Amino acid sequence: MDIDTTPVLQLTGICKRFAGIVALNGVSLSVRAGEVMALIGENGAGKSTLVKTLTGIYQPDEGAIALNGQPVAFASVQDAIRAGITAVHQETVMFDELTVAENIYVGRQPCRGARIDWKLIEAEAEKLFARLEVSLPVRARVKDLSVAQRHFVEIARALSQDARVVILDEPTASLSQREIQELYRIIAQLRAAGTAVIFISHKFDEIFTVADRYTVLRDGQFIAEGAMAEITEPELVALMVGRSVRNAYPKASVTPGDTLLEVRNLCHPTEFHDISFSLREGEILGFYGLVGAGRSEVMQALFGLTTGVSGTMTMHGKPVRIDSPADAIAHGIAYVPEDRQHQGAHLTLPILHNITLPILSRVGFFLRGRRAQEIAIARRYAEQLELKAHNLCQHVSELSGGNQQKVVLGKWLATDPRVMILDEPTKGIDIGSKAAVHRFISELVAKGLSVILVSSELPEVMGLADRIVVMHQGRIENEYARNAATPELIVAAASGCALPLEECA
Repeated sequence: MDIDTTPVLQLTGICKRFAGIVALNGVSLSVRAGEVMALIGENGAGKSTLVKTLTGIYQPDEGAIALNGQPVAFASVQDAIRAGITAVHQETVMFDELTVAENIYVGRQPCRGARIDWKLIEAEAEKLFARLEVSLPVRARVKDLSVAQRHFVEIARALSQDARVVILDEPTASLSQREIQELYRIIAQLRAAGTAVIFISHKFDEIFTVADRYTVLRDGQFIAEGAMAEITEPELVALMVGRSVRNAYPKASVTPGDTLLEVRNLCHPTEFHDISFSLREGEILGFYGLVGAGRSEVMQALFGLTTGVSGTMTMHGKPVRIDSPADAIAHGIAYVPEDRQHQGAHLTLPILHNITLPILSRVGFFLRGRRAQEIAIARRYAEQLELKAHNLCQHVSELSGGNQQKVVLGKWLATDPRVMILDEPTKGIDIGSKAAVHRFISELVAKGLSVILVSSELPEVMGLADRIVVMHQGRIENEYARNAATPELIVAAASGCALPLEECA
């Protein structure tokens, strides 16, 4: 459909400060009906603060918001929803024990007399999914849904509220390729229905696929806007970071040493089978596979998080047994999990205490002394990882996703490990932060640390790893040396395809 030239949503000169810190400084933005506008910026650029301002969580200190040319002010999330603005976040917030239909209409259930009309709720929910062309049982408990299905429930909830503006905040971070294509189709439906979409993603292929226009923020300020068709990826990167980001995968020239870790016949009754591999000193060993291949489950077993595992492990040729994370840490193994918010960090604690938490026995409990040593350790890793924060006492929950990931990295690096397992270390973080993490990984192996890198991003694995192990349905399908790996070979193996790739289509 033709895009209306009148903005359905317009922000002008938005400013937001927190205790003297300027989070947004004169930001302007507009999005039209039937348009997908990509909101782009590094972690810490102000995107999250702007979204919270749009959805009534924060109120701007200066500036104006207009809907269809009329000034509006949101004192609460409910105000924004009533005005037709809703957000679908990367980490969905729903009531797990309630059904799909109940979550869509929670807090505004239609009633028949004094009773809630459950039949009407379910019927209306079914109409919403029919409109989206999504097959989802409305009586299913949300706790039993996949990440993609949770996103679809949130989009259905937005449609049920006659949303004029839908904000999609990193919606594909945990989706398979098939689920991403399904989301693209739904975005096209929203566009065709005249809904304005603000799309936030760090993946440029997605941005160039779905967006009509872009708005770039940097350090809390508006930098540029324009049509996606009139800009290139390098130009967009330069706008985001204020510089050209070259050599995104700075692989250090390191000759791996002796075998450090050897895993043989690792098995779990339901997750993976017959996993065998070795890891050398100063080596980056990549693990690649599609969603559900079992990569994360293997890494959790290596770190002692999984029970019922059989098989053997040796370090420097000596047998080791790891039944708990404490055992793993004692043997010099650290694990940075994919789910940083639930498994990697204590969000309600400051950066300072998060980084030193695994090594309290060395620095002393923070309430009882040696605070200077704790601060020195935390500052060291914050500086090395280019952490963006007001200070080391800031709570991790207040940081952007990329900076939360850096805190988790610093936390485990502080244990002085010999083996660092990185499970999707750059998931959901911007290109500038990715480059910083990649540089740091390269520096670690240059110092002799061994790294197991689990990633769903093929360029990342191929750019950093010395060898690549490819998994499919809980088994190792193949292994490739760096100079022998090609995208076609890796994707074919990850798909369980032994034939040439063109014959697998």
